[in-house]
Amino acid sequence: MSEDTNPKDNQYSADNIQVLEGLEAVRKRPAMYIGDVGFKGLHHLIWEVVDNSIDEALAGHCDLIKVTLHKDNSVTVEDNGRGIPTDMHPKEKRSALEVVLTVLHAGGKFDKDSYKVSGGLHGVGVSCVNALSTDLYVKVNRQGKVYEQAYKKGAPQYKVREIGTTDTSGTSVRFSPDTDEIFTVSEFKYDTVAARLRELAYLNAGIRLALTDEREVGDDGNALYEEFYSEGGLKEFVQYLDSTRDQIIPEPIYVNGEKGGVPVEVAFTYNASYSENVVSYVNNINTIEGGTHVSGFRRALTRGLKSYAQGSGLLDKAKVEISGDDFREGLTAVISVKVAEPQFEGQTKTKLGNSDVSSAVDGCVTEILRHYLEENPKLAKQIVQKVILAAQARQAARKAREMVQRKNVMSSTSLPGKLADCSNRDPEGCELYLVEGDSAGGSAKQGRDRFFQAILPLRGKILNVEKAQEYKIYDNEEIKNIITALGVRFGKEGDEKALDLEKLRYHKIVIMTDADVDGSHIRTLILTLFFRYMRELIDNGYLYIALPPLYLVKRGKKEKYCWSEEDRVAAIDELAPDGKKEAVSVQRYKGLGEMNPEQLWSTTMDPEYRNLKKVTVESAAEADHLFSMLMGDEVAPRREFIERNAKYAKIDI
Repeated sequence: MSEDTNPKDNQYSADNIQVLEGLEAVRKRPAMYIGDVGFKGLHHLIWEVVDNSIDEALAGHCDLIKVTLHKDNSVTVEDNGRGIPTDMHPKEKRSALEVVLTVLHAGGKFDKDSYKVSGGLHGVGVSCVNALSTDLYVKVNRQGKVYEQAYKKGAPQYKVREIGTTDTSGTSVRFSPDTDEIFTVSEFKYDTVAARLRELAYLNAGIRLALTDEREVGDDGNALYEEFYSEGGLKEFVQYLDSTRDQIIPEPIYVNGEKGGVPVEVAFTYNASYSENVVSYVNNINTIEGGTHVSGFRRALTRGLKSYAQGSGLLDKAKVEISGDDFREGLTAVISVKVAEPQFEGQTKTKLGNSDVSSAVDGCVTEILRHYLEENPKLAKQIVQKVILAAQARQAARKAREMVQRKNVMSSTSLPGKLADCSNRDPEGCELYLVEGDSAGGSAKQGRDRFFQAILPLRGKILNVEKAQEYKIYDNEEIKNIITALGVRFGKEGDEKALDLEKLRYHKIVIMTDADVDGSHIRTLILTLFFRYMRELIDNGYLYIALPPLYLVKRGKKEKYCWSEEDRVAAIDELAPDGKKEAVSVQRYKGLGEMNPEQLWSTTMDPEYRNLKKVTVESAAEADHLFSMLMGDEVAPRREFIERNAKYAKIDI
């Protein structure tokens, strides 16, 4: 509601109160309903419609969901469920279909008799998608008849009408996002949609999800098509996440039960890596901040393994103190619970707060884990030995971390010698460039704005943290320099691995490497370090990648910098309107060191013209799989990935 002033009447009365009717509020404040109007918000529209179909599947009425990305950037989501009801709504006095598409929070999922649990309960439904689309068309096959209705910006163009008969059932929704007035980005990303559908297939075993991209047509003339289906559910999900790692146990441990009316499904395994990867869901929603279901799982795992280890006498021989963290090194787990009325908390509203869920997960996992350890003593011993090694490594890592941090505190010149710091002391306005090599570092130091831009040159390739134990990471000179320059400390709220950002010196950390194979490799090594050990910096939006130009196109005194092959072709055409393309020279930049300080500033560091890409984690599960595949020991999956992405100039992490 907002005040509406009337020049004819200065009295403030009920007439001055403006009520936003129907979907007007959504169009006026879209970010309140879908999070943002950028990349995430655009894709959230697809998730809202797919959630409705998943709800039908959870209720046992749907086993096929099709998503199609059309050439005009519209999207169709189609399922073979019961079809949205089309009969007259008793209270609204219009078709129930129209009510679902035009009234916020209207739908069967709010009726406990229709849906026991709902994947989209935290969202705002298909009505929000309708409000934020220039056009939306819905077709319903229900009880032998076909119905349709069309909308523009949420407004129905005609009443729901019957257009034919059918022997199938289901709902089809096609919508075109409003990229003129609402969204700042216009294109859906295939990989993002595919990752979410793959995730949903694993989380809902037995449901087939198909994705077609009509924008990409292969040599055979057919559109790009992928199908996602899982018979094994979470067990297969864990195997997919761990497909590039060496396994300690051959098959994931699987938990499927119900306690206190809460269905619990968990699958977990142990691998030879040094990182923990726990992915959790509530009603198919990825709870990236964890919550009570994760706490219950960790408590059961620690208690169960510790009890077995003590009973077997293995801990007595090892003479090492075990902590909860040690039981989670090399652990990959997926936790999925279904909660009728989930309560979310945390900064991003993705942390489960229901207290009863913790004991439900704890109870289910404790029971299955006890049986597994008793029935598989050989594998149980291998897990405990892994835990003991983790405890020994943790103690070494803690000493190494303390050494780095003590050195920083005690030394009067605690900042790295190679760091060219900025004069500004307000972290919010400061930037740190991690630059590949001394040559580029020298140009960056000369070209920068010394007030707010700091430069840290990195010598060669940093340690691959994916394949190294944690204590070795703090012995690496370049990694020590990065940690010291940032000013961050490890150990927060009782978690010795958690990153404390209180003394973070820069709120913009920019990775700046050459636009070649070596530069891409160095960038990926740095990204792996941040993802595995300083993930909080990514989650808070502090990490960026600088995109230096690939080409300089010149003709006489006219010149244009180009960031892609398409830019290069367009620049040549622009500088040669007379057709004399031979008069145009093209310089290909292979390294940052080839640019003089002025060029580096104007193309890559000047806030007014530079091109920075913020590093975000769209899907923690997909990111973990990608990093373990790119930086792990398995060659075959990496080769397959590179061949599949060979058409791109560089890998987009």
